Amino acid sequence: MIHVLIVEDSAISREIFERTLSASQDYVVIAAIENAANAEIACMRGRIDLVLMDVCTADDESGLVAAAKIKKHCPQVKIIMMSSMPEHSFLQKARGCGCDSFWYKEQGDIGLLEICDRTMKGNFVWPDRTPVVQIGLARSDELTTRELEVIRALAQGYRYEEIAEQLYVSPNTVKYHVKNILQKTGFRSTVQLVADVVEKRLILPRY
Repeated sequence: MIHVLIVEDSAISREIFERTLSASQDYVVIAAIENAANAEIACMRGRIDLVLMDVCTADDESGLVAAAKIKKHCPQVKIIMMSSMPEHSFLQKARGCGCDSFWYKEQGDIGLLEICDRTMKGNFVWPDRTPVVQIGLARSDELTTRELEVIRALAQGYRYEEIAEQLYVSPNTVKYHVKNILQKTGFRSTVQLVADVVEKRLILPRY
C-alpha cells in the first residue's frame, strides 16, 4: 500500500481527494491536513510515500517551502504539487523545490489517480504550460517570459529602477517592456494591469 499525506486548505477538496484515493486498493491516506507548515513533521513522524501538496495552504503557509524541506530531509518521498491557480511561476518554482509532478486540480488533462500512479512509477508528470487566462485584450500566453517577470515585479511594488536592477537591464528597457505590455493588454496604466493579473491570480505577489 502507498501511504499518502494530503495537504490542502479546502475541506471539500480534502474530502474529495481522500475519497478518490480510498476507492483505490493501492493507496491509503495517512493524514489530510490544511497547513503546509505541518507537512514536514508528518513526513518525519510516519512512513509517507506520497504527498499531495497545494501551493497555497492555510495561514498563508507555502506548499513550495514545505516541499523543499521535505525533499531535503525525506528525499525518498514523492511530492505532487497542486494548484487551481494559473500563476505563471509555480511550475518553475515547484521544479526548483524538487517536486516530482505538478497537477492543475481544476484544469488538468489527467485525473488524480493517474498522476499518482505515474508519479509512484517514477515518472515526472508536468503540464506543458500554465492555463491560459485573458489579461485585458491579450491572452496570458501572448506575454513573453520577460514581460511576465516585469509584471510580477510591478505587482510586488517595485519601481522601474529596482526592476531594472533585478533583471540586469536598463530602466529604459523596463519602460520598453511596460509599453509593450500595455499595448498588448489595452490597459492605460500599470495600476490597472496589476489589479487585473492579481485578481485573476496569474500573478500572486507574495509567492
